[in-house]
Amino acid sequence: MFSALSHPALRACRRLFLQNYEVNINIGVHDFEKRAEQRVLINVDLFVPLAMSTPQQDKLDEVVDYDFMRSVIAERIARGHIHLQETLCDDVARIMLEHPRVKAVRVSTEKPDVYPDCQSVGVEVFHVKDLQP
Repeated sequence: MFSALSHPALRACRRLFLQNYEVNINIGVHDFEKRAEQRVLINVDLFVPLAMSTPQQDKLDEVVDYDFMRSVIAERIARGHIHLQETLCDDVARIMLEHPRVKAVRVSTEKPDVYPDCQSVGVEVFHVKDLQP
């Protein structure tokens, strides 16, 4: 499994994370999924260069605020039904990568209630800003 932390572009970065953020959202391609919300767990890792995230005065505006991650997710979910977890991951990652201090992002989503014989099914995406077209 690829570890984002080992990517050479992230050597001088701080990792901010949001783990197992549980939301109930309208997601899925099947008719039964379109009629009710599903529980989804969202994980985000933001990689911010140390030079842009090391506070000198212990002030919030010197760093990327954790609320940024939650608000991006909330805004995307508020736009309505999403068919695919891939779409949710891609949209959230793209928006977060637009932040001027964010160098890289990893976003994963999991549906824990889809199958009774496994913990969850999900999708993960990782992007580094310098490698984007």
